[in-house]
Amino acid sequence: MFDSVVRTLALLVAAPLLVLCASTPAAADDVETAPVPAPALTAEVVAMTNQQRIAYGCGQLEVDQNLIVASERQSWYMAFTHNFSHFGWGGSTFQARARVAGYQQAAGENIAWGYPTAQEVMDAWMASPGHRANILNCAMRSVGAGVTYSSDGTPYYTQVFGLA
Repeated sequence: MFDSVVRTLALLVAAPLLVLCASTPAAADDVETAPVPAPALTAEVVAMTNQQRIAYGCGQLEVDQNLIVASERQSWYMAFTHNFSHFGWGGSTFQARARVAGYQQAAGENIAWGYPTAQEVMDAWMASPGHRANILNCAMRSVGAGVTYSSDGTPYYTQVFGLA
């Protein structure tokens, strides 16, 4: 299952980036500084999120492809702009980004940056009341996550949770 999630995440990350890259001419230097998706790290975050939920009595979240797209786009935006925020391109919210990606019931978002491992970001989220509440909200049914490295190697994380 882990390999399947990694492959799916890699495809979902690559598709919007290929469209973006194809739509604008790039200088040679741009290729070196483009953010880089981290599908294996993303899959670890999803697995650890479900481990926490099970440990605290909530059901396991289903991975939703549309929420993955919304999460990856926000992580890419933060990595590209170095703007760590719940707001994305044009001031978009996580609900708006999820709707654009095809998901109608987004109910929470966790973001983080700079943590080198999935375990470190999960420890930080579980120590933060708001992030922990999103992870352990038993009403949540689905999740999408994305991790992208900026040009300087800093990882940017996004999780979007949904009710459907």
